[in-house]
Amino acid sequence: MDKNLRFDIRHVRAFITVAETLHFKKAADILCITQPAFSRLIKGLEESVGAELFKRTTRQVELTEAGRLFLIECKDALNHLERGVHLAQLAAQGDIGHITVAYNDFSINGVLPEILDHFKQKHPSIAVNLTYMPSHEQYQAIKDYDIDVGFLIGPIELKGVETHRLALEKIVAILPERHPLATRKSIKVEELANERFILGAASGWQAFRSYISELCLKSGFTPHVIQEATTSNGIFGLVAANMGISLYSECAKSFKRKGIAIVPLENEQHSIETIAAWNQAYISPSFKLFRDLLQNELNI
Repeated sequence: MDKNLRFDIRHVRAFITVAETLHFKKAADILCITQPAFSRLIKGLEESVGAELFKRTTRQVELTEAGRLFLIECKDALNHLERGVHLAQLAAQGDIGHITVAYNDFSINGVLPEILDHFKQKHPSIAVNLTYMPSHEQYQAIKDYDIDVGFLIGPIELKGVETHRLALEKIVAILPERHPLATRKSIKVEELANERFILGAASGWQAFRSYISELCLKSGFTPHVIQEATTSNGIFGLVAANMGISLYSECAKSFKRKGIAIVPLENEQHSIETIAAWNQAYISPSFKLFRDLLQNELNI
């Protein structure tokens, strides 16, 4: 920080609290500071900044334009400080002996089991904590260092996040065995225009549903979704019950499910990418071993 600035984190926390409550007494109570001392903190901050940050009347408190802009930067600065403390604590602890891995449905039914098997054989003393997490939720978890690595749908572009492609799988149609198209060697997407679709629930399948919607729109129609399921098994079960059809990654072939037929789409460009993604800002000793395996030793 510029040594000419005459305020510290106490001033910043006080300012943010007032800006969020727009009430000096409430803000003072939240921070357990007497109101006169709290008012001195804010006055000292304004003098240091050289700008009025609040408009005060007997009835209300409002942010000035200077205060609004200052608030944005203060929140970012405080977030960076908190992340810095977290990273320093991890580094001080060594953070060796375990990694946290997030996965989505496609990775756990596709490339991830083989990767985990390789890693456990090579580094049996490192514990792997697995957590299911939809692709769109993994973005924030990676940025916040809540996980070491995420296995999700790609591609993605996030600042400070490195990715590594693990698989590029074709999209297939999942049909009831009695469906007229079930015996075909391949089908065109447009042939599904009048079908009833069963897809993963939007809350957990946001990234894949966006991909499917775009795929169908390029073929001239919007998919008519009549049922949703939270899991892959739920999707396949509903298809087997002749409720409708679905689209999925070709890793569906790993499922042993009666009552469904798996038919590839005709255009080979219809494919979905599975990637590993991690935050470059902090790589623990244990995760470095995992990353090296992904990048240099696997031939998947």
